[in-house]
Amino acid sequence: MNERSQSHLDAVLGVAMGLGMALALYMALIEAPREKTMGDLQRIFYFHVPAAISGITAFAVNFIASLMYVVRKNRRWDQLALSAAEIGVMFLSIVLVTGPIWAKPVWFVWWTWSPRLTSSLILCLLYVAYLLIRNYIEDPERRAMVAAIFGIIAFVDAPVVWFSIRWWRDIHPSPMLETGGLATSMRPALLICWAAFQLLLIYLLRRRYYLESMRDELEKLGRQAAY
Repeated sequence: MNERSQSHLDAVLGVAMGLGMALALYMALIEAPREKTMGDLQRIFYFHVPAAISGITAFAVNFIASLMYVVRKNRRWDQLALSAAEIGVMFLSIVLVTGPIWAKPVWFVWWTWSPRLTSSLILCLLYVAYLLIRNYIEDPERRAMVAAIFGIIAFVDAPVVWFSIRWWRDIHPSPMLETGGLATSMRPALLICWAAFQLLLIYLLRRRYYLESMRDELEKLGRQAAY
């Protein structure tokens, strides 16, 4: 796919993402019914859960790209892994901010060291460490390999986050779609918000990957000029 086609695709994705986010806001804040116990506070759910799913998805992309770099040694996989890690940290940060805002009025505490919350914080910090490690290694090939190995190991915590509320008793609510805890009238809003966040993930991943490709090319030209 040439650069012009890529630009057109990004434009289409950008429009779709913008429309999706507008629809998601309408569904979450207006169309979705008011929850009987928590009231309008429950509407955070429509952003908290899709952000968590998108974050885990981004880390899964990082995991696959890291594996592919170890096998193929192709710089494009490293660029994709870095892009996915940054976006994953962004989504998990949204989760870690919206969670306490939701929890304080319901649990009467901002934070509790439950398995789900603790493993989520550890996962986010692992990928922050992944990004920091890259800044302290100058050699591009060594940096990419060390980061790839670290990314593969860090992803071990992602299944723990996902299954924690299934494996251990937790103050965190159980998966409502699986247990039937989410009212049928609330499901369209959740699904639309999830789709909107996935579009945002794809759009940001493409744009960040493009920027990283350009930065990598400039770095290569700089090294050639130095010699």
